[in-house]
Amino acid sequence: MSAFRKILMATVAIATVACQAYAQDVKVLRIGLDGGENEADQVRRTECVKPGLIAATGVSEVQIFPSPNYNGVIQGLLGGTIDLAMMGASSYASIYLKDPAAVTPVLTTKQEDGSTGYYSIMVARKDSGIKTLADAKGKKLGFADPDSTSGYLVPNVTLPKDVGMPVKQYFSETGFGGGHENLVLGVLDKKFDVGTTFGSATGDWAQGYTSGNLHIMVSKGLLDMDDIVQVWKSPLIPNGPLMVSNKLSDDIKKKVTAYFAELPKTDKGCFESFTGGGYIDWSPVDQSFYQTIIDARKSVIGG
Repeated sequence: MSAFRKILMATVAIATVACQAYAQDVKVLRIGLDGGENEADQVRRTECVKPGLIAATGVSEVQIFPSPNYNGVIQGLLGGTIDLAMMGASSYASIYLKDPAAVTPVLTTKQEDGSTGYYSIMVARKDSGIKTLADAKGKKLGFADPDSTSGYLVPNVTLPKDVGMPVKQYFSETGFGGGHENLVLGVLDKKFDVGTTFGSATGDWAQGYTSGNLHIMVSKGLLDMDDIVQVWKSPLIPNGPLMVSNKLSDDIKKKVTAYFAELPKTDKGCFESFTGGGYIDWSPVDQSFYQTIIDARKSVIGG
């Protein structure tokens, strides 16, 4: 064996050992928040998992990193500055298309009826006179975020089939609300005529259905469902995953997954707070669960 090859192999071995040592010596777990609702509320809903994660994994600290948008968390997971996050399927697809080995989807939420999906829902102000897609033609459409599954990707895949033409031809103008909460507030404030958000589409309309952004906004007193109408609903979308970074050791990843998997039993209130409410349990998932969304994102956005 040449001296160069020996040096190269030694360098690789040292780097591998160093990476393994780093992975095993994790002292801080970093949770990313995607900006789907206002920062203070997202942080408040997430705080409850910190003591349990510390106890379950042996780390000394759990830190929460809110981002103003989805892309901030996506880049954090890709770059290794975020260790875990719960996001929509399109955000996971974005990460997977850039680096299939960056994260592992481990769990997704389950509704009371056993389903693990939700819907993109287009809403308008009740006083706007817009009740159907036909009424919305030529109006201004608001999306939640370019990395949102329900707030952007799915509408761009399915709406053209429903209206018979590209979205940008059917609507006079499109824009982004800056997250689901701000998008609905933008509709109420007449920034947009219609806007796309998400919900379970089951249960009491007055409560914003059983789960999703509309439900969360109603529970926080930010939305009266009597002020809006549902204009359109997409086909079923797979619930987004809880993702863990593959930069973590296998042992830490297993402990993180086990902690969250047991959370509905060990602390139902924290589970409801962390997931936004309206769910009864988790369901295990892997990459294959999101293949249709990965394919859709690749065709519509390209990555």
